[in-house]
Amino acid sequence: MSSRRVLKVAEAIREVVSMAILVELRDPRIQHVTVTYVEVSGDLRHAKVHVSIMGDEKKEQLALHGLQSAIGFLQKKVGDRLDTRYIPRLKFVLDKGVKSSLAVARILEDVLPEDPEPETPSADGSSSSLLGSDYEDSED
Repeated sequence: MSSRRVLKVAEAIREVVSMAILVELRDPRIQHVTVTYVEVSGDLRHAKVHVSIMGDEKKEQLALHGLQSAIGFLQKKVGDRLDTRYIPRLKFVLDKGVKSSLAVARILEDVLPEDPEPETPSADGSSSSLLGSDYEDSED
């Protein structure tokens, strides 16, 4: 069950962590990282931060390792922003959703035709359509 408070805390954590990654972290391993969303437990003690990392598998692992080493700094930033009894323990999880959607888009581009077939004019000059000859105009 996600209460309004849990959702607000998750959004605050997402904002703080994404801004800290973008502006304050100077680790060269942490590049091309986007915080997609945050899941917070009901007691507000644990938070899973889902990140999308652009690059190959090696870059993803390097960035995750860099984020793991910056957890203390990021938790301090979150603690400064939140007014809660406990500071949520952060855990970074790789979000494959963005890469999966790009892969699906590439597959669809390969499979689907690029242009829908344009209407072809018939021999008498009129264009053919789905309506067929049942609805032809008669000139009596």
